[in-house]
Amino acid sequence: MIGMMIGRLTMPEPTELQQIEVQPQGLVVWFNHEPKLHGEWVDGTLGLLFAAKGQPQNGQLKVNGRDVNWRVSRTDAGVMLTLVAARALKGDWAGAPQDGRWRLQVNLQE
Repeated sequence: MIGMMIGRLTMPEPTELQQIEVQPQGLVVWFNHEPKLHGEWVDGTLGLLFAAKGQPQNGQLKVNGRDVNWRVSRTDAGVMLTLVAARALKGDWAGAPQDGRWRLQVNLQE
């Protein structure tokens, strides 16, 4: 019993997607701490898989005046952020700690 209590105290807090902010030309994705991340471009669509918990959600932003749709969905491995537009997208992403949380900046271009 004591071992279980100690185990819970020493277990790290699960990584959780907390918030998504729409920015000009991209998104800012906030986590409680750094998630494991795998991202790739497939035919002009960006997929970012995070080893984290999070709620499904979706939205839209503008890149050069054109709509880009984004969606967060749950998977067996965590949560997947997908960004898709009528034209192929390009861009990059970078994360860093900020204010006790993890901030991932996703920059997009057509």
